[in-house]
Amino acid sequence: MTDYSKYSFWLETAGDDLTPRPQLARSTDFDVVILGAGYTGLWTAYYLLKNNPGLKVAVLEKEIVGFGASGRNGGWCSSKFPVTPAMLERRYGRDAARALMLAMNGAVDEVDRVCQEERIDAHFHKGGILTLARGEHHLPMLRSAFEAYSRLGLSQQYRLCSASEAQERVRVTNVCGALYASENASVHPGRLVRGLARAVERRGGVIYERTEVTDFKGEPSPRLLTPCGEVRARQAIVLAGESYLTRLAKLHRAVLPAYSLITLTEPLTATQWAEIGWQNRESLASCNYTVDYLTRTADGRILFGSRGAPYRFGSKISDEQDRHAETHTRIQQTLVEWFPTLRGVKFTHAWGGPVGMPRDWMPMTEFDRATRIATARGYTGQGVSTTNLTGRVLAELISGKRTELSQLPIAQRRSPDWEREPLRWLAVRYMQNAFLRIDEAGKQGKPKPKDAAWAEFLGRH
Repeated sequence: MTDYSKYSFWLETAGDDLTPRPQLARSTDFDVVILGAGYTGLWTAYYLLKNNPGLKVAVLEKEIVGFGASGRNGGWCSSKFPVTPAMLERRYGRDAARALMLAMNGAVDEVDRVCQEERIDAHFHKGGILTLARGEHHLPMLRSAFEAYSRLGLSQQYRLCSASEAQERVRVTNVCGALYASENASVHPGRLVRGLARAVERRGGVIYERTEVTDFKGEPSPRLLTPCGEVRARQAIVLAGESYLTRLAKLHRAVLPAYSLITLTEPLTATQWAEIGWQNRESLASCNYTVDYLTRTADGRILFGSRGAPYRFGSKISDEQDRHAETHTRIQQTLVEWFPTLRGVKFTHAWGGPVGMPRDWMPMTEFDRATRIATARGYTGQGVSTTNLTGRVLAELISGKRTELSQLPIAQRRSPDWEREPLRWLAVRYMQNAFLRIDEAGKQGKPKPKDAAWAEFLGRH
């Protein structure tokens, strides 16, 4: 039997029995059948059942609830969106961009509301996000972001901080300024996803674990196929596997699995926290292209996550990729660089997992009434709160009970497929290398590499 507690600190400390639920035994019928017992699938099931009592909903999961990104992420329940507000404004106009940003803010509060209503102890803490400029070259990025939020009428939720104001919140080296965003929280991801599964079951949903979906069919008989039989849907099937959807031949190029890796310290002492500050438990980030994200956990540890693990040919996903010694070592060295007083601190956990990156960086929800196939995917590592929003949108699209949510830019859209190999491997590995070189040049106070503009262009397109 697989020891699922080894996949992340969050699953290890979820306070839940990780013994798999029964697997599917034979072919059967439901109203709605969902692939994937992560946040997307469970939020969709939750709102379908809440809004339509008596609906028959089943969720099929290859491993256990929270096995994927939902049980391995950095603990941010964030209003941040994979596409910048400036880009959203250019693509969809001011009103649509503003509506989406407000909906993301609302998703953070909605997660909190559901946790209270369903009595899920997910360690929800609304401390905001502090994005740090660690060098003068980062300041224009923060100013540009603040100006974009201001154009959308959201400036009251954001504040540009001077270096001294940032240091008053948390003492990190080489900080020249920061952008504080108030409408953001942190959570214990494992407790959230496992608690959400129980809430789904209390409302009548059925979850089959250790049940692999090998294929899916739409009209005239929508169904998910498994080695144990098929599960037929009277209303809709929902494909909610995020990165793992790439294992289905029909969706192999729908998203790109990029590995995000995390390291975790031992609990710090009161003296260490007094030296660092960070008393409001803001989520921390830098402006690096390779992405740095930090969380102060409820039990007094520092979680530090980053990208950088090399993309594998053919969008490969495997357990061995959860740990990449070079990347984990770099993350641990970077943490001590941020907090020199922690030199010698012990790291107790290291893990990782794939995040789903769509070709246009834009999350999507879609329900095709002709085929009765629904899907939501493409969170690029910003999924804890975004999945709550997409789950509500999908529930609306499937039920036909529309509100302003199903008018948002994420609704009824489809991202283009990624290029075929070897073009995909060549482009992604080039961008990974280029972004590391850009970050290193900035850190050393050197000009950007000559190919930086090209890499940045590819990163936006």
